[in-house]
Amino acid sequence: MNSKIIKSIIFAAAIAISADGNAQNRITLHSDWTGKKVDVLYDGRLFTSYIYPDDLEKPVLYPIFTSSGVVVTRGFPRDPRPNERIDHPHQVGLWFNFGDVNGLDFWNNSYAIPSDQKLKYGSIKHRRIIEIKSGKKEGILVTASDWVDSKGNVLLKDKTAYFFSGEGARRIIRRTTTLTAQVPVTFTDNKEGMIGLRVDRAFEEPSDKPEVFIDSKGNPATVAVINNEGVNGVYRNSEGLQKESGVWGKPTKWVCLSANKDDKDISIAIIDNKKNPGYPAHSFARGYGLFAANNMGSQAFEKNAPLFSLSLKPKQSVSFTHTIVIQDGHFLTDKEINSIKN
Repeated sequence: MNSKIIKSIIFAAAIAISADGNAQNRITLHSDWTGKKVDVLYDGRLFTSYIYPDDLEKPVLYPIFTSSGVVVTRGFPRDPRPNERIDHPHQVGLWFNFGDVNGLDFWNNSYAIPSDQKLKYGSIKHRRIIEIKSGKKEGILVTASDWVDSKGNVLLKDKTAYFFSGEGARRIIRRTTTLTAQVPVTFTDNKEGMIGLRVDRAFEEPSDKPEVFIDSKGNPATVAVINNEGVNGVYRNSEGLQKESGVWGKPTKWVCLSANKDDKDISIAIIDNKKNPGYPAHSFARGYGLFAANNMGSQAFEKNAPLFSLSLKPKQSVSFTHTIVIQDGHFLTDKEINSIKN
């Protein structure tokens, strides 16, 4: 057997042992190099997976489940489900990127971009797993990625630490991304960023406009009369404003999205961190199911606000921390959200 293959097998075994060596661990992480993913399980049930397949322009957490196994992320484009919208194929699971880095759009890049337009877009390429650790109260995954242009030139080195935890019917994902410039880099005020989540149909706001959805046979179909059965999502921010019309574009400490799905009251909250540049983040939350918080968009949301700009010299770094809370069984209260460590 090839020595490189033997070394790979040994290394894979070592990771598996470090992840699963303690049978008492409630949160276990399993690395699957062939599948290009890391599964995160809570009490043996899939919580989420960190995936980095070749057909995605960035690594993401997908899918994401509640404690009782209800999926909160949209299936399209990876695993389309009946009655789903088929817009914005770049919106997969939970991700982190931005719409203007040295003039390149990292946010909107996907398989749908024509090849002759790719020069305008950037990608985030997974490079390696730095740490993977299971635990009784917390699971940890640390990854290394590169933010690159269409030619593969590296603009930023990305080190992201994911902390998976939870108690009872609550699940928590806290993630810190540190970006280190390899060339002079400027992040310019843009509405499309940064921490984003595309949610299941139940979490959307009811709509009355013609849209394209997946039909029962898995094919796209234009629907003139929208079936809003089970669609009941409601946004709320830390100032008490509600719905997309209230929260969109507003700077806020947190936004919570609540809905009933499969007879379960479920809330999802994105909490900003006080140490983040641009705190409090502007809410880039849409009724069609995009739930995002943007620390580097300001004038893009409020025309009279100061223009945001962040520049890094080579080897300079910047870090962002966000906490995502998934509550099953009841809707999160303001008091509960404000008490969560971030």
